[in-house]
Amino acid sequence: MTTVKDPATDFQLPPHNEAALEWIREAIDHESGLALVTGGVALGTGSFINPFGWLAFALAYKPLVRVQKLVRLEKIITLLLQEFNSFGIQVFPILKIQDKNPVDLFIRFPGKTHLFISIRSKGDSLIVYNEAKEVLQVRRKKNRLGTWEPCPLVELADYKSWFDKNRDLFGMSSREAQKTPTARVLVLWPPTKASPNHKEHLYTEIGNMKVLVLKRKGSAFVIPEEEVTEFVRNWLSKYE
Repeated sequence: MTTVKDPATDFQLPPHNEAALEWIREAIDHESGLALVTGGVALGTGSFINPFGWLAFALAYKPLVRVQKLVRLEKIITLLLQEFNSFGIQVFPILKIQDKNPVDLFIRFPGKTHLFISIRSKGDSLIVYNEAKEVLQVRRKKNRLGTWEPCPLVELADYKSWFDKNRDLFGMSSREAQKTPTARVLVLWPPTKASPNHKEHLYTEIGNMKVLVLKRKGSAFVIPEEEVTEFVRNWLSKYE
């Protein structure tokens, strides 16, 4: 367990938990109703609280995947809050990083552990890890194999580096940010699945779960969407 820094009296965290969830729902409503207008609002500009917060969340993603991403985030955040509110969970969605895909979810259990979660889908395909090259590959129908770019394993590593440099946004000390046990998690959304043919040494046990662990600029866990809450529960139990 790490020591939690006492924030300044006027400190305000980025949108998280129910407030962020409400913004996401507003963004979904406006997108689905074709009422979302274009604008220059962007998350991560230094002003988190504004009357168009939902718009900032929506515009963080590309138009073709926007509603899909928001709906997936709404589902997972709702489940996480239902399961872990009593444990003091803080769920920060859609953290915008310059020139990179947003951090889908940063999860904090203050003084215990952190998790970075990327939610990804490559359609009806199997994800294959090329251990020799440390790259993810996408196997589609007719056995076509291509490299996954940008690599979500690299993105997860970059998110952690960004976080260490921007810990003040979350009111954290350098020690808390760098010493708190942290999991990087790639969530595969159906119908995308990890290939069942990975070698046995690429798996580890987290509680009662057998989880795929892949290396690229550090290690990341790879799980299907339906195992998110179970994984968080088992990971958290290591640090309770």
